[in-house]
Amino acid sequence: MGLTWKPRSDERVADAEWISILNRIRAEFEEMPCLRVTTQQAGSLFGVSAPLSEWVLDRLSREGFLESCNGEYLRRHQRP
Repeated sequence: MGLTWKPRSDERVADAEWISILNRIRAEFEEMPCLRVTTQQAGSLFGVSAPLSEWVLDRLSREGFLESCNGEYLRRHQRP
């Protein structure tokens, strides 16, 4: 089982910055539970590049914090 290495993306940020951006965007969705954004809108709203916005929203979706509906990301609400 070999690993295939890929070149580092120019969009990649340091781990501490990644965690900070991830936490900041999560906090925005917690503060505004009805927020619905596309990846492009999120990039503008949160002041990050389009690829970084897409990575963060994808990560929050995989964690189950957000869900995607018709190209928009919104907070997944816990059901009782």
